Amino acid sequence: MRERSSSIGVFEALPGRVAALLSREIETGGFQAGHRLPTEQQLADRFGVSRNVVREAVAQLRADGVIEARQGVGAFVLAPEHRAAIRIDRDALKDGDNMERLFELRCILEAEAAALAAERRTTGHLVAIRAALDRMSGEERWEDGSIEADLAFHREIARATGNGYIHTFISFICEQIRRSIHYARAVNPLHDLVDVNVGEHVLIYEALVAGDADAAADAMRAHIIGAAERVGVSLKNARNNHEAGESQP
Repeated sequence: MRERSSSIGVFEALPGRVAALLSREIETGGFQAGHRLPTEQQLADRFGVSRNVVREAVAQLRADGVIEARQGVGAFVLAPEHRAAIRIDRDALKDGDNMERLFELRCILEAEAAALAAERRTTGHLVAIRAALDRMSGEERWEDGSIEADLAFHREIARATGNGYIHTFISFICEQIRRSIHYARAVNPLHDLVDVNVGEHVLIYEALVAGDADAAADAMRAHIIGAAERVGVSLKNARNNHEAGESQP
């Protein structure tokens, strides 16, 4: 990675690229929690960039709460439980295993959120959720606006739980899956994809209207399992558990 390009845009992107590489090293254990990062010069030599680029990259990771700078000592990797912020490297989601982990997290969080929302939703919450569903199934269904409506649908369900932390976490995850929705649209017949996707959301909405927590959780779980499969990710354990639950009287 060299700074020889005369493009300002490329130069400005370098700190972000170095930050992403450092983050990946941290996530994979190359730089372990509690250990000090190499010096700026060592990192500059490693990545083939200037110390200024390294300094900016480290500042980004510090702002993300991934590392801690100790004056006169250096920068140290923070353990996940000590981090003040959540960060997911979007480039890392190109790896199928990481995408599977993200969908697995969605399945756990959003199924439980749907159950809580079914119990706690107000008329106002249902109006907001229905508005997002109408956008998804209306004139925008073939356009990018339906993706925004899809994400809004999930955020509004999280809001209906009445738990601000749930809303914050699910809203964050929604932004991470935006790319997967675009990908699903690119690799699946759009007409079939939209119809199936909207149908899954309708079942979730109907369970929320009925105030049926179990049905809401099941519908959300089925949707996320299906969404994962549409981008080539198999949630085998989640599907087996879901099907086992459906077979019980």
